[in-house]
Amino acid sequence: MSFDMNDAEPQKSGEIIPDGTFSKVCLTIRKGGTNGESEIDKELLKASNSPGSDVLMLDCEFTVAEGPHARRKFWQMLTVSGGKVDEKGVSIGWKITKSTIRAMIDSALGLNPEDMSEATKAKRVLRGFADLNGITFVAKIRIEPSSDPRYSDSNKLDRVILPTEPEWKKVMDGQDVPAAPSTMRRKPTSAPTAPAAPAWSQPQQQAAPAAAPAATQGPAWLNG
Repeated sequence: MSFDMNDAEPQKSGEIIPDGTFSKVCLTIRKGGTNGESEIDKELLKASNSPGSDVLMLDCEFTVAEGPHARRKFWQMLTVSGGKVDEKGVSIGWKITKSTIRAMIDSALGLNPEDMSEATKAKRVLRGFADLNGITFVAKIRIEPSSDPRYSDSNKLDRVILPTEPEWKKVMDGQDVPAAPSTMRRKPTSAPTAPAAPAWSQPQQQAAPAAAPAATQGPAWLNG
């Protein structure tokens, strides 16, 4: 038996999303085989493969929800415990991830980050990290240069765009927003970044996207 490769599709170039692109992205957490503290986080976390490391992470896949780069994906690890600690013994990586998760919730639900009313605070409470699956928020995407010449550069989450920023409403309204490239290309880092919003919070306006990727399994609020 022979295999004819002549009708195979050409190899894809691996072109990445332009630096500084603003877009809606949807988060999926890929299971890493390590249990989290919450019952719904069974086998969800990924342990670092560095010898002696106690770091546990979320293996995050971000999918562009709409626009010219729709269905394009990029990946990033978000530390939830372990690693370097601050003066109080708290994981520095977790502090960064926690801030990012809060920003994702605010961006997804259209919450003012300064709103600390009881009703709004309740929407920022998760049963576990698994609740983040399916959350869609506005992001600024960057290009991270590769530290290994054998591999190409990759996309990463630069930061979450909040409802108080002008780009947020434009992206939510489906408008084209010019990319805002970084003034300097960053050296590769392992800094974390992540998102959230499960059945505990109902969509309040545009923040709950009408067209989340069909393959994504997410909380009930994502489907209205």
